[in-house]
Amino acid sequence: MLKASGNLIKDLKKQKRENSSLLFLDNIKIINDALANGLKPKLILVENEKLNKWQNLCPTYLVESKTIEQLSDCKTPQGVLCVAEYLQHMDFSKPTTNFLVIDGLQDPGNVGTLIRTAVACKFSHIYLVDSVKPTNSKLVRSSVGTIFYANIVSSTRDEFISHAKQWNLPLIKADMDGQNIFSCSFGGVVGLVVGNEGQGVSQQISQICTKSVSLPMEKSVESLNAAVSGGVIMYQIYSQQK
Repeated sequence: MLKASGNLIKDLKKQKRENSSLLFLDNIKIINDALANGLKPKLILVENEKLNKWQNLCPTYLVESKTIEQLSDCKTPQGVLCVAEYLQHMDFSKPTTNFLVIDGLQDPGNVGTLIRTAVACKFSHIYLVDSVKPTNSKLVRSSVGTIFYANIVSSTRDEFISHAKQWNLPLIKADMDGQNIFSCSFGGVVGLVVGNEGQGVSQQISQICTKSVSLPMEKSVESLNAAVSGGVIMYQIYSQQK
């Protein structure tokens, strides 16, 4: 096992601040999920030799626990840190199954939860449109590693709209004024668009949606959390097509 130099640690700290395509994974389950789904690690740091389970995959360095704490965004890291380049967001391809469009949502916890639910409901393509980046550590943790089981694309709104029009994508949006989701029927591929709690789905993407759906609720409640409402809608679509 290698011993990390001061220059290496200094460079990693700089890369964490400046390189948005790098993942800094600090959870053993998530690391294993990522590697099982083809993610190529650049290096792995461990605080003791017993945690060194990946020595044949990439350079593995022994470091002090405080070094991992400094590079991790978790309050209680597990003594391991895997650094890998995330390239899935560059694979812009037409969906062949149900898919999820997350429009302008910046809360990484909500986005990670939506991704986890999407994977559970076989929404295999997920488009992050002007939203939080998939390399955000809180997003990765809240998705519990499911980001590595889906084709996730990070794009601008203009890029997504261009592809959506080119592919003639069937889009429905989650909207308070939409049709009750429990009275809707779905056949074939469906693309669900979820916007942020404050603004909802953007006007630009709303214009290319063919339908709006909503969840019934008491009048005293103005809206639901985006991850909750998106999750219920996806499960309703999934249950019909299962």
